[in-house]
Amino acid sequence: MIRLERLHDRIAIIGGGIAGLVAALELAPQPVVLITRAGLGQECSSAWAQGGIAAALGADDDPAQHLADTLRVGDGLCDATVASGILSEAAEAIAVLERYGVRFDRAQDGTFALAREAAHSRRRILHIGGDRTGAEIMSALTRAVQHCPSITCLTDVEARRLVTADGCVAGIHLQAMGQAAVLRTARVIMATGGCGGLFDASTNPSGNFGQGSAMAARAGAALRDMEFVQFHPTALATAQAPLALISEAVRGEGATLIDQTGKRFMAHIADAELAPRDVVARAVHQVIAGGGRAFLDARAALGAGFAERFPGIQALCAAQGIDPAHDPIPIRLAAHYQMGGIAVDQTGQSTLPGLWAIGECAATGLHGANRLASNSLLEAVVMARRAASDVAASKMRDRAFVPNPAALPDPDPGAVRPMMSGHLGVIRHGAGMRNAISNLLPLVRSCGPASDPALVALAIAVFAEKRRGSCGGHYRSDFPEPETNLRSTLMNLTEILSHAGSVDQEPQLRTA
Repeated sequence: MIRLERLHDRIAIIGGGIAGLVAALELAPQPVVLITRAGLGQECSSAWAQGGIAAALGADDDPAQHLADTLRVGDGLCDATVASGILSEAAEAIAVLERYGVRFDRAQDGTFALAREAAHSRRRILHIGGDRTGAEIMSALTRAVQHCPSITCLTDVEARRLVTADGCVAGIHLQAMGQAAVLRTARVIMATGGCGGLFDASTNPSGNFGQGSAMAARAGAALRDMEFVQFHPTALATAQAPLALISEAVRGEGATLIDQTGKRFMAHIADAELAPRDVVARAVHQVIAGGGRAFLDARAALGAGFAERFPGIQALCAAQGIDPAHDPIPIRLAAHYQMGGIAVDQTGQSTLPGLWAIGECAATGLHGANRLASNSLLEAVVMARRAASDVAASKMRDRAFVPNPAALPDPDPGAVRPMMSGHLGVIRHGAGMRNAISNLLPLVRSCGPASDPALVALAIAVFAEKRRGSCGGHYRSDFPEPETNLRSTLMNLTEILSHAGSVDQEPQLRTA
């Protein structure tokens, strides 16, 4: 039974990752309801972030250089104004995290210990415990939330729909143990994470299929640049799900990428192993698609020092019988991060009145077509603070009474994964994407367990099919050249379904 007495009309936050927890804390002492489908701090990608959080705090660094790196990696699609604003608030974001009990690694002189990751021109990655940054930040924020009297946590409760009235948010359809109820509120912050669970190989929790985007789209909010999905090039090559990540920081310390013959296959590419993620991912894909195997080789760069610098990764490797000091680490690609999502402004407001979105489920314009490593945690903190301030200043609108609904089937992305993995991966082609659209559309209309995951997958496929060029995380083998007149794309659900329907009528899909 979902108990909602005395919780109606409070600000509601959906999602318990870094973005959601910071927003809840920053809203204090205003009463907040924090809704998570698992226990507090569980089943969120934030806890698995190894590398760290990017902040231009080094003596040789500044926000302008951080911005230049971000824009270059974003491949022409970043919103430079938004990116400049977020990156300039990095020092304040770090101070806020420390105020909530986060303790970053320090050098002997007391300054932050800064690491380097791919496509960063400077060492600017703050970390904790070497490679336990996400877990330690989540642990500190969870403790802070548990001790904050203004926050009520609804754990093991899943948000399934946004309820609207007169074009505005009026509540949230919640489910638990097969029962449904509506939390009546006119102010909601969405912080549900990404969509990696739509793919067979992912570093995300398998249940993360883009729920926030699905809820927002069904309620009428616009989505932005959904086609841009980042694939991490160095997931540990095992059969487990989700896949364990081998942090980009390992390459930042000098590790190289080699094939099964020992050949370093990134040596001829600009910036080599520290090229932008989309470039490295396609190189790894080429090796594996050609029948080879790919490895991360840290033997020369780190050797016996690997275990001290990356204790968590050392343990992951040891569980598979691999010693990085002596063995190359077998790697494979994995869906990792979505640059697109719910379209929001600089305060996190979506196009739907009463809905804000922060973290990976939101598209601010910071990441463009390809996220710069470790900018995501920074964005989560900065945008959580901005959204909290904006929500706190907003007025609770009058809303109509909303009765409790019938329960919806539990979402299952299983039927969607083969289509997404086969047609919307690192390399895409028009015929494959049109095939995916044709097969996803009936699932969206079915209202069954696959309907919500299929809706997010369909949005990705439609946005991708419409972009007739290659850019960052979206590479088309039939349109390999960079797209001209590059710009962001916004669509609502009606527009997505309309385009999908027109594609579904094309005769070639019947034999694709």
